[in-house]
Amino acid sequence: MGILDTLGEVAGAVAAVEAAKKLDPNAGLLTEGLAAVAGFKGAGKLEDMVEHKEKGEAESNEVEAQPQTQDNDSQA
Repeated sequence: MGILDTLGEVAGAVAAVEAAKKLDPNAGLLTEGLAAVAGFKGAGKLEDMVEHKEKGEAESNEVEAQPQTQDNDSQA
């Protein structure tokens, strides 16, 4: 886990807290804390999903780049 991953998770936490404040200006510390945890975890999962998708696309591109061989068994 790199520094960029951590920064992304922190940004998600901050965004979630700000969203909670917009929805409920009188939100308490517990509500803000829960929003921060949810934002932190959500951003981490989102980054994992994007990374997994990029890895899958890279693997599919490698398979497409390989030359296809034809079976010569059907020759009579």
